[in-house]
Amino acid sequence: MAQWILGLTGGIGAGKTAVSNALADKGICIVDADVIAREVVAPNSDGLQAIIDKFGRDMLQSDGMLNRAALRELIFSNEAHKSWLNNLLHPMIRETILSQLSSANSSYVVLSAPLLFENQLDALCNHTLLVDVSEEIQIHRTTQRDKVSSAHIKQIITAQMPRQEKCNKADSILDNSGSLTQMHSKLEVLHQGFLKQAQSL
Repeated sequence: MAQWILGLTGGIGAGKTAVSNALADKGICIVDADVIAREVVAPNSDGLQAIIDKFGRDMLQSDGMLNRAALRELIFSNEAHKSWLNNLLHPMIRETILSQLSSANSSYVVLSAPLLFENQLDALCNHTLLVDVSEEIQIHRTTQRDKVSSAHIKQIITAQMPRQEKCNKADSILDNSGSLTQMHSKLEVLHQGFLKQAQSL
């Protein structure tokens, strides 16, 4: 596969989606692990059926969709359930990611994944970009956006790889603590660099 792949990641509330949307606007194909993770548990999917068989119909909303909040609560406090779910979904997600990466046809392709490093998806990438903000900003932005408690956000942050470790692993870091305009101008510089690297493949 002669495709140059940029791995894009960032903690909750860091602005990873804003960055991937901006790259999509520049004509770059985005393979989004979050979107794929939702597709593998869509109604009538094998993934959703396996979850119902294991945990019961309480895992469904009235519209037949997966009740993500109920599932999250169930696995957050139970390591065995969490690893069962990961073993079920990760291979499905990975297979779809690989197929979408190989069919992308832009100058380079972005693999966007919140758990890029945790799930070793960075091994698929030529270069990694971390969208980074302080924990205070993460908590502030996410509580505003999702209307959830800061304690819940802290739990999610704690469950993810420590920020410093992600910074150490990333090839490039975009500090997104400023305005959207600032993010766009920093990203444009990075984007030009990525195009050059992709062309030199």
